[in-house]
Amino acid sequence: MKIGFITSEYPHPKVKHAAGIATSIKNLAIALVKKDIEVTVFVYHQNENKIIDDEGVEIHLIKKKTYKLFTWYYYRKYIQNYVNKIVVKKGIDILEAPDWTGITAFMNLKALLVIRFHGSDAYFCRLENRKQKFKNFMFEKIALKRASAFIAPTTYAGIETKKIFSLDENKIKTIHYGLQLENFENNALKGYERDTILYIGTIIRKKGVLELAEIFNKVVKQNPKTKLILIGNDASDIKTGEKSTYKLMAQIFSEEAKKQVHYLGKIPYSEVKEQIKKAHVCTYPSFAETLGMVTIESMAMQKPVVNTSIGWAQELIDDGINGYLVHPSKTEIYAKRLLELLSDENLCNQIGKAARKKVETLFDIDKNADINIKYYKSILSK
Repeated sequence: MKIGFITSEYPHPKVKHAAGIATSIKNLAIALVKKDIEVTVFVYHQNENKIIDDEGVEIHLIKKKTYKLFTWYYYRKYIQNYVNKIVVKKGIDILEAPDWTGITAFMNLKALLVIRFHGSDAYFCRLENRKQKFKNFMFEKIALKRASAFIAPTTYAGIETKKIFSLDENKIKTIHYGLQLENFENNALKGYERDTILYIGTIIRKKGVLELAEIFNKVVKQNPKTKLILIGNDASDIKTGEKSTYKLMAQIFSEEAKKQVHYLGKIPYSEVKEQIKKAHVCTYPSFAETLGMVTIESMAMQKPVVNTSIGWAQELIDDGINGYLVHPSKTEIYAKRLLELLSDENLCNQIGKAARKKVETLFDIDKNADINIKYYKSILSK
């Protein structure tokens, strides 16, 4: 079987952008290659046309192009023609694409199309209770209606996307993202920096970072030694128009809290893992995710995580057993959970070990790749 992935991001030095979606695709692609599945990744919106081999995965960079009129249409057709040429040449059986922006709308692809719910614009607009541009909704709907099947990283993401686009639930399969667990071993459990809270993710309103600033104020008031480490790109704020959401966070931090905040910006992925190892507690108070890769990465490294309590997170963490779930708006309770963990080493160890077991059960990419292969085969046999 031969699989192709169409994506705008992938973790490689030659690729312009890579975030959680990119990591999830790469984890799956490498796991499939290890199981003798031929994998080709098509990465659009790049600076050049180039073919790269990376750990057995053939990556095709597709150059970004603009046209005098209707770039949104003609660039899609350009991608279509490029992908179809390789599909025919290599005999690719299935193409997988994301729902975001409906990139496959208006494409006539020469292989069965599966769309994975990494998170459409419509999905995030629904979670954030904001209005979506009609054009964006239509592009995503057209793309979804042309797909043969769908994969949801959480049941929650599948149900919500089904409601938004009136999809056939029989065509939706929940398959969790996975990790190469051997890359997330933490053999120095006592090597962490006490009273350090770590957040990884874009500094953007939907990730709950403004609430995190309020939460941290309460934590520092009770435990002045606590440090907050922030990792991720700064983003503009859709509500206020402010170019820097971190600037909005800084306005919320108390004078005491500001002294204890360390914003590292975007750092190499290898360094992110080291920061997770050094953290005492990790926290992800997001309002909008489909799953949240950094949550399961932190859990895999036996870190206690205080996470949002919204939908998808309930499939990652069993509250009080392998992490904590608190709605980001409940800042008092959220701060209380963080303080409980910071003050109780035994509790941290207990929750961290249980977190690792949860990841080994549900988010092992080797096991989840087998589930993907079985599902791909079922689609091809129809």
